[in-house]
Amino acid sequence: MAKFAEPMSRLIDELRKLPGVGSKTAQRFAFHILRSSDADAGALASAIHYLKQHLSLCTRCNNITDVDPCTYCSSPTRNQRLICVVEEPTNIATIEKTHYNGVYHVLHGTLSPLNGVGPEQLRIRSLITRLPEADEIILATSPNTEGEATAHHLAHELHHAKPDLKITRIATGVPAGSDIEYADEVTITRAMEGRREL
Repeated sequence: MAKFAEPMSRLIDELRKLPGVGSKTAQRFAFHILRSSDADAGALASAIHYLKQHLSLCTRCNNITDVDPCTYCSSPTRNQRLICVVEEPTNIATIEKTHYNGVYHVLHGTLSPLNGVGPEQLRIRSLITRLPEADEIILATSPNTEGEATAHHLAHELHHAKPDLKITRIATGVPAGSDIEYADEVTITRAMEGRREL
C-alpha cells in the first residue's frame, strides 16, 4: 500500500472501517474530502457529530430516532397491537414499502453463536414486555441460517410468555420477475410451503 502523510493515512484507516469500503474506496473518499472546500469538509464532520449527539434508540421499539418514543410508536394511526420484529433499523424502510401499518421491534442483530451473539445480546427481553399489548407478532428476520434460528428461538420464547399470541413468519420463495428454472431447491421448497389459495 502506498505511503501517505499521517493525517491522510489516519482518515483512510477510519474510512476503511465503514461497511463495504475497502482500501481503494477509502483512498478515493479521503482524496475527495481533501479536495473539498473547508466548508464542505466541515459540514461533513458536523453532520457526523450531530448524528452521534442527537440520535438514540426508541425506548419502546429500539429503532434509531431523534424523538422518544419514535414516530412509529407514537403514531395514533398505526396499529399498535401488530408488531413486526426486524433485525436492524434499516429493515424498517423495506417493510414500509409494503404499506404495513403496524409498529416495529428492532433486535439489533441475529443469533450467531460462532460470533458470540446469543439471546442476551439481542433486544428480546424488551419485546417480551410488549406482549400484553400485542395481538400479533410478525417475525421478519432474514431467510438465512441466523435469521431462521432467531425466528425459531423467538417463536419459542413468545409462545412460552403468551401462549395465545398469534405469531407469524414472513413468507419466502421465488422472487417476482425471476425464472423458476434458476431457483435453488431451498427457495422452491419454501415457495411451495408458503403457497396460498387464489
